[in-house]
Amino acid sequence: MEAPSTYTHLPLTLDPATKALTSTDPSLEASLTDLNKLHRLFISLDTSPQVPPPPMPVNPKRSVQITKLRESGNASYKKGSYPEASQLYTLAIRMASDRPAWEASGLVREELSALYGNRAQAAMAQQLWPEASVDAEVSVEMKRVGNVKGWFRRGVCLKEMGRWEEAGEWVRQGLEFEKAGPEKANLAELEGLAKEIEGRKGRS
Repeated sequence: MEAPSTYTHLPLTLDPATKALTSTDPSLEASLTDLNKLHRLFISLDTSPQVPPPPMPVNPKRSVQITKLRESGNASYKKGSYPEASQLYTLAIRMASDRPAWEASGLVREELSALYGNRAQAAMAQQLWPEASVDAEVSVEMKRVGNVKGWFRRGVCLKEMGRWEEAGEWVRQGLEFEKAGPEKANLAELEGLAKEIEGRKGRS
């Protein structure tokens, strides 16, 4: 198809208040009537009182329930009831994981990082090193900086499983992340673990 050789300027006027188009050309009247009607329809959809408000960014009831489960798990841990603590942390993890997609992802990651860290600690208390290692790693994946305990816990688990090379690399990486983070003043345990691992590797 050949391009048109002439340009026809249509006499259109836009009402600044209603945004309706008008023209002095009678041949455009029917088309403009339909176009303006469609425009008004879209406007009515945007402002209709029947449109529900957006959901709350965070469900406060769910947050309260997750906090209660975590606190109950902490209480069980302090009493030495480690399996019970693990079960409570697991329930809290499921509840946090089931948050709707529209809720803040940062909040979910923060919650899950803490809960997986708690469950890792409960597993460590039972010397369940593989399980604790997995949970500690997930905790760090959810929150790499500002999570010294997560790095430390998995480092200990790897050491206890005899995976010295992996433990050394993990702790080294953790120190790199955390030295620039908000918990850089609390690296004593992680640094001590790094020295222990290096000493063991030097003797092997």
